[in-house]
Amino acid sequence: MSEKQEKIQLEPDTKTIDEIIGNYVELEKSTVSQLLFKFKKHGSTIGGFREDIWRELFVHMVPKKFVVEQSVFIMDSKGHVSPEVDLVILDEIYTPYIFRKGRLKFIPIEAVAVAVECKSLSASYDSLKTWADTIKGLQASRESVARMHSYIATGDMGGKPQTQTATRPILIYCCLGNEHNKNIGLFDFALQADSEHNKINIHRKQGINTLGEWYRALNHNDAEVPGNLIYDASNIKGSIDSYKVTSSINGKKTEVSLLSFNFQLNQLLMLVNNPMLFPHMAYVDMFNKKDI
Repeated sequence: MSEKQEKIQLEPDTKTIDEIIGNYVELEKSTVSQLLFKFKKHGSTIGGFREDIWRELFVHMVPKKFVVEQSVFIMDSKGHVSPEVDLVILDEIYTPYIFRKGRLKFIPIEAVAVAVECKSLSASYDSLKTWADTIKGLQASRESVARMHSYIATGDMGGKPQTQTATRPILIYCCLGNEHNKNIGLFDFALQADSEHNKINIHRKQGINTLGEWYRALNHNDAEVPGNLIYDASNIKGSIDSYKVTSSINGKKTEVSLLSFNFQLNQLLMLVNNPMLFPHMAYVDMFNKKDI
C-alpha cells in the first residue's frame, strides 16, 4: 500500500500577480497612445485604424467561442435591420449569417452578445440614441427546433419556464475624450480614452447592478413574454440578485481599468452564455412574405 501523500501547501505568487497588473497598466497606456495618434489627412483611414485598436482589445478579452466582426448589420425575423454596427461580438458556432459577402454582413439578433459603437471626436446624442434604441428594439424569435442530448428542444419549451426568451446585446461605447460624456448613459458600458492620465476610464450603466438585474435585461428583452415563461432566478440557492458585477480592481495607485472590465464583461457573457437557438422557419417566413 502506497504511503499517503502529503498535500503541498502553496503560497500565493504575489510577484506574478503584480506583473499581470503591471502589464494591464502598460496595455492601457499603449492603447491610449495609439488611439490618440493624429494624422490630419485621410480622416476615414484614422477612424478605421482606431476601430481596429478597439477590436484588438475585445479579441484578447473574450473566449475563443466568440468572434469579433466589424461593420455589421443586425436583423430580426420581422424584417427590422439595425444601423451599421462598428463591432459585434457573436457566437457563430450555432447560428448562421443571414448574408455574408466580403465586408457586407447581416447577422441575426439571436446570435449577437455585444454591439459596440466606436467614436472619436464627435458624436450626436440623438443619432446614438436611435442606434441604441433600434438594437434594443430588434425582436428575437423562439420559433426554433434543435436536437439535444436527450430530447428535442423547441423555442417554447412546451410552456415551461426558460432562462432565455428574448436576448439583447450588451451595448458598449468606445470613445475619445470628455466631450462624449453626454452619450455615456445610452450604453451599458463606455470605454473612454483619457489622454490626461493616459488610461481608459470604464463607465458602467447606472440602475442595473445585480447579476439578477443583468440576467433579466439581457435574456428577457420582450415585455410581451408571459411571466410564467421566464425562469425565476431568484429561487435558486445563492440568488443571483444578491451578487453584483465584479468590483473594480485597483493597483498600487489607481484602478486597473481594463483588467476590471475584462472580468465584468466576461461575467455578463456567462449570463448570456449561449445564443438562442436559431429560428430558421421565422426567417424563412419573413423572406417568403417579400416580393422577390
